[in-house]
Amino acid sequence: MGGDQVPVQCSAKGCRRSARWQLRWSNPRIHAGDRRKTWLACDEHRGSLSEFLSARGFLREVVPMDADA
Repeated sequence: MGGDQVPVQCSAKGCRRSARWQLRWSNPRIHAGDRRKTWLACDEHRGSLSEFLSARGFLREVVPMDADA
């Protein structure tokens, strides 16, 4: 990891694992157009966090952490 990079960790409560996934979501009632918020997930919590967002109709896409590189 380079000197300027900060390790990222999973957004699941109490999890300290490295994030490997970006869960991009938005709440259509409060987020206009293509605005996205991002939760980070490790492999273990990708499913549960995705299900939580999907159940509310918020999940837009799930992409690997290196997708923006």
